[in-house]
Amino acid sequence: MQQSDSPAWAGPLRGIRVLDFTRVLSGPAAALALADLGAEVLKIEPPGAGDETRTFPPMREQESHYFLSVNRGKKSIVIDLKTEAGVKLARDLALECDILIENYRPGVMDRLGLGYDTLSALNPRLIYCAISGFGMTGPLRDRPSFDIVMQALSGALSVNGEPGREPTKLGIPLGDLVGGVNGPIAILAALYERSLTGCGRLIDISLLDGLIGMLGYLPQLAWFTGQDPAPQGSQHPNLVPYGVFPARDGSIVIACLTNSFWANICRSLGMDDWIADPRFDTIEKRRDTRALVNERICAITSGRTVNELVEIFVAHQVPHAPILGIREALSQPQAVAREMVVETEHESLGMIPIVNRSIRFPGDPQPVPTAPPVLGQHTDEILGDILGLSAEQIGELRASGVVA
Repeated sequence: MQQSDSPAWAGPLRGIRVLDFTRVLSGPAAALALADLGAEVLKIEPPGAGDETRTFPPMREQESHYFLSVNRGKKSIVIDLKTEAGVKLARDLALECDILIENYRPGVMDRLGLGYDTLSALNPRLIYCAISGFGMTGPLRDRPSFDIVMQALSGALSVNGEPGREPTKLGIPLGDLVGGVNGPIAILAALYERSLTGCGRLIDISLLDGLIGMLGYLPQLAWFTGQDPAPQGSQHPNLVPYGVFPARDGSIVIACLTNSFWANICRSLGMDDWIADPRFDTIEKRRDTRALVNERICAITSGRTVNELVEIFVAHQVPHAPILGIREALSQPQAVAREMVVETEHESLGMIPIVNRSIRFPGDPQPVPTAPPVLGQHTDEILGDILGLSAEQIGELRASGVVA
């Protein structure tokens, strides 16, 4: 899909306006989800460098890869919140918005005069989503938090890595990105509630809470067995075969979830004699003979190429996947068919590739998202179109350093 000349997609959140005080990753990811769904997102940035990630290398034409990754579809306005006039502008904008998202430490927005109590008194319909590492309560609420801290404290890091070695951080920053999942879920629920009550509400999103909630079956496994699950590498604690297996020219993933798949795997690899073998005919038995099962499968897969294995597994309906690098993952036929990479025009970089929306609504025209904004790109537009300020008034604010 290339840049579209059709009108901007209205989307299911058409008419919803978001005031975005977020920076770095957890908050911007939450605001990004709303922008992808059609909301108008006004990103407030401080004078100077703006969002901290605008300076994260590598850079191209003074634009950061990091900022570009989570700020498509937004509008940027620069306001100095250290000035009374800047805080007043922010409050005025809050009156015109349905949702506010911030990811400062608890108490920072209150000290700025932009906390929930202050803004909800001015705009009772405002849905106020506060995202922080540890939430608004608890002994750790005031501590700084980063992705790896969340992974460590949630238990997620303890189960990631190879057996017998030090745990390894997840390659995806899930400790931060969980805010981009739970924040929008809570906001959309609050929007529905507001349609019934007419009132907004405060939302408290803790990244630690969120990552604990993503542990899936591991807490129950720990409670059932009385032991902490240990790192399994790419393997599953109970399912065998499940994980990464060698090929002649690389590696391939095999995932056996049920006995029907076990039969398929055996047939595909010429192991028909093991299908009904009483040593391997249940999930529990294969778990207890993991080393023997994996050894035989490895001996077979290591003699074939990845492409040969893919062809065999497709024919036998075996859950599998070649291991793709990021560039190959983005250019694979499935991603191309789903238009997961598109081009859009950036203010200073020209045409750039971006990852497309991951949620689709069949039947509705969905043009390419607008590019991530350069710093302050929409300052005049927001002040003029939303707050109704004249060019002269905007010029005065700019001259006094309140906006930039």
